[in-house]
Amino acid sequence: MVTTARVEVRRGKNESSAALIRRFSRRAQGLGLVREMRGRRYWQRTKSKNVYHKRALISLERRAAYRELVKLGKIDPTARRTKGKK
Repeated sequence: MVTTARVEVRRGKNESSAALIRRFSRRAQGLGLVREMRGRRYWQRTKSKNVYHKRALISLERRAAYRELVKLGKIDPTARRTKGKK
């Protein structure tokens, strides 16, 4: 389902064209049009249910292995890893 939004701006009496364009772009960003268009830039094939199911099974196995290592005392759950650069 494709949703459409209409953005309309009217030029004021003493408004410059640059200000009009700036106001239009701010309104388009506020409606989320810019983000949506950037998301549509590259077409991606939808993944099948099997792919989602396999990924869910893998994450369940990883969680179970992590819990097992915590039980055995090989991993300290209070010491969290930080994402990003160190």
